[in-house]
Amino acid sequence: MSRRLSTLLASGALALLATVVIASPAAAAVTPAQKLSVLSSWTQTSASSYNAWNSARTNQGAWAEYAFNWSTDYCSTSPDNPLGFTFNLGCYRHDFGYRNYKAVGQFPANKSRLDSAFYEDLKRVCATYNAVVRPACYSLAWTYYQAVSIFGSVAAVQQADIDRAARMKADAERRAATR
Repeated sequence: MSRRLSTLLASGALALLATVVIASPAAAAVTPAQKLSVLSSWTQTSASSYNAWNSARTNQGAWAEYAFNWSTDYCSTSPDNPLGFTFNLGCYRHDFGYRNYKAVGQFPANKSRLDSAFYEDLKRVCATYNAVVRPACYSLAWTYYQAVSIFGSVAAVQQADIDRAARMKADAERRAATR
């Protein structure tokens, strides 16, 4: 085979390979608009948004090309599961929203919605508990929401807030037991 023909064939093969790689969805880079779209869909106040985020959380590898920050400290220095109410995943999704919107420079425009989504997540958790203790859970959910809404962190939750909810829960359980 002539040198010119082998060079031509090699060039054609490289061009074909480049076309296949470029056309491959796996090789396509995620655009900032795509990343924002997914981020927005996972940080709405609805249960379906929470469920989509949680599904992605448990399969982070499928979303690796988006380079999301999945790190969390859950509820910061406040209890992740105060009085046994499971707030940890609500705190995780809240961290996810804060960290990723900050990373793309869109945090101020989205903070209020992220905080509202956090509150809705916590209220959905509370709705799973029996009616006797549910008011104490809602009280803590409101306290956690106020902490992030005003101070930007649930670290602002005070022990007195948790103690108040604990008294509320104990009183409700005591009343229910005597009926």
